[in-house]
Amino acid sequence: MEISKKVSASKITISELMLPSHTNFSGKIHGGYILMLMDQIAFASASKYSGSYCVTASVDTVDFLNPIEVGELVTMKASVNYVGNSSMVVGIRVTSENIQTGKVKHCNSSYFTMVAKDDSGKNVTVPKLILSGQEEVRRFCNALKRIAQKKEHEQHETRFGYTSAESLESLKQYRIVLDL
Repeated sequence: MEISKKVSASKITISELMLPSHTNFSGKIHGGYILMLMDQIAFASASKYSGSYCVTASVDTVDFLNPIEVGELVTMKASVNYVGNSSMVVGIRVTSENIQTGKVKHCNSSYFTMVAKDDSGKNVTVPKLILSGQEEVRRFCNALKRIAQKKEHEQHETRFGYTSAESLESLKQYRIVLDL
């Protein structure tokens, strides 16, 4: 019998106070530090769901919507939105809270594709995903759309003629100098 699990089996929440040691040169929290935390929560969510060691295969669309300040409490929520055979798409939402005023900002949403591995590094099958509610169905369907768009983009990349006269001519509208 094939194993199935609910999305709730993958839910993880972490919160961390942002310290001066996490800042970039402009005094805001460094995006790379936030990405590291996002990778950790994606690993935790996927590993919790699959029961296996997981690796990051790709990260889709990381938009930093609002800066994070020193002293704010950053909270990340993650859950598996989609499963394939050995892959899972983990959705992550990042918010920051000014702990003095209580003001909460949405700072980032992203999607990490994680792959479950066995002890020898081979892909392993993950449990089927039980969708319980319209929000989980919406997230699953949106993951399907992003996967289809990614495949379409990859196909376009293999077909597009970068060296054709037409393609090179179309580049003249941009702020470049062609020196071929």
